[in-house]
Amino acid sequence: MAIEKKVYTAHATVTGGRDGEAKSDDGNLDIKLQMPKEMGGTGAGTNPEQLFAAGYAACFIGALKHVFGEHKLRLDPGVFINSAVSFGPLAHGARGFGIEVALEVHIPNLDHAKALEMVHAAHEVCPYSNATRNNVDVTLTVA
Repeated sequence: MAIEKKVYTAHATVTGGRDGEAKSDDGNLDIKLQMPKEMGGTGAGTNPEQLFAAGYAACFIGALKHVFGEHKLRLDPGVFINSAVSFGPLAHGARGFGIEVALEVHIPNLDHAKALEMVHAAHEVCPYSNATRNNVDVTLTVA
């Protein structure tokens, strides 16, 4: 999906891959990367899946704020998302690796049906959802 206009561009430099470091050009991000224990690493640093999980959840809350605004509703500041990003080999003998995402959305003070409606609307506008659509399995639940 092409964007109409670049509003913001993030820049980061990664060295060493999963056993290295990542730094943003503005210095706000400066982290050690380490493979998780489950993949043979020490787990002493963060990993790409954790970064993706945090980024997707943060972006999705932004999308919720947007759709709530479109509906003239106020999103409870207590909203939170438990995000899970799983990594593994692709199914059915396909070559390579993939990820799956599960977002468990908690929206206080809103009935379940309306919360579900808003989560599905946010999924339509969220940049991460648009980037992963038809390529990554994303499971949405409203808790």
